[in-house]
Amino acid sequence: MPFPTRRTLLLSALLLAGCRDAPAPPAPALSVAGVLRAADESGYERALAPQTFSFPADHGPHPGFRTEWWYYTGNLATAEGRRFGFQLTFFRAALAPRMAERGSAWATRQAWLAHFAVTDAAGGRFHAFERWSRGALGLAGAEAAPFRVWVQDWSATAVGGGFAPLRLQAAQGEVALDLELAEGKPPVLQGDRGLSRKSAEPGNASFYYSLPRMPATGSVQLGAERFAVTGAVWMDREWSTSALGAGQVGWDWFALQLDDGTDLMLYQLRRIDGTPDPASSGRFIEPDASSRPVAFGGFSLEALDHWQSPRSGARYPSRRRVRVPAEELDLTVTPLLADQELDVSFRYWEGAVTVAGTRRGTPVTGRGYVELTGYTAPPAR
Repeated sequence: MPFPTRRTLLLSALLLAGCRDAPAPPAPALSVAGVLRAADESGYERALAPQTFSFPADHGPHPGFRTEWWYYTGNLATAEGRRFGFQLTFFRAALAPRMAERGSAWATRQAWLAHFAVTDAAGGRFHAFERWSRGALGLAGAEAAPFRVWVQDWSATAVGGGFAPLRLQAAQGEVALDLELAEGKPPVLQGDRGLSRKSAEPGNASFYYSLPRMPATGSVQLGAERFAVTGAVWMDREWSTSALGAGQVGWDWFALQLDDGTDLMLYQLRRIDGTPDPASSGRFIEPDASSRPVAFGGFSLEALDHWQSPRSGARYPSRRRVRVPAEELDLTVTPLLADQELDVSFRYWEGAVTVAGTRRGTPVTGRGYVELTGYTAPPAR
């Protein structure tokens, strides 16, 4: 949910490609490790120790940090059972730690990127789009009270004052999303009281919380068809000044909502030799939002199948077996569609999944989202 090693990758494209107000992205041409290790972090705040979170203020922007994101993913369905997945994500990257004196109204040190995707299970189609903008002239930005984050006319906006309910809106061509979200479970702090460490290096961490189960109602439009839908949305919220650690090349991230009211977030960082990195971790969340950490070594991911992209040639693990022994959890996670690869500035796989298995010996089902990065071959220099 998507921590900095999953999100800064996308934001770093802004630093290298510049700030452009155009829907068409540059051709995917950057590697995970190469981009993240090139970042200059001097002059920015660092995530060094747990802090006290304050809401609704922390729903808003943190411009002292180099990067941050608001990440919405969800599974939706019509009354007849037609299934959809969606992703609407907003990324901010500071181009410099301080603003130089400039007279132009276009001047800004903030660059913005947004991704919008819809998975149509019945139609067998995956639609994905990208927008870039700058934090000037009202083109893109974020506000805490009342809450709003936007890139051009894609937005998440509080309905009334405060934070929730929220309205998500995005449209590109013949694909559109319009949802209203309730808060659902209160914010869940990830990592150590909201400090999510990515390696042993000081400051290589994010401040990270999730809203794991936001009830959603609204509509999905595909061409001339408009579908009334309901479902559940997972929001990930992070801010950081960080980069991948030495030897880390990608990650597998899971956000699973089970039908017994529990939720599970896991991320497994991968090293160059394909082994899991010790910084990998997760959290198991009860129906009342109380939660327990899932430490490295406390879960396992087994690939049961693979899918190879005809565009990038990347071979992604597809159907997965997920086990968390301490929770007596044994799950099979299956993509709603095999092809949910975003062909944008960076190619990565992020899509809706179904879940089936057992918890403490009792059958359980569910839905969720999975993100897979670092599977494409690095570009030629």
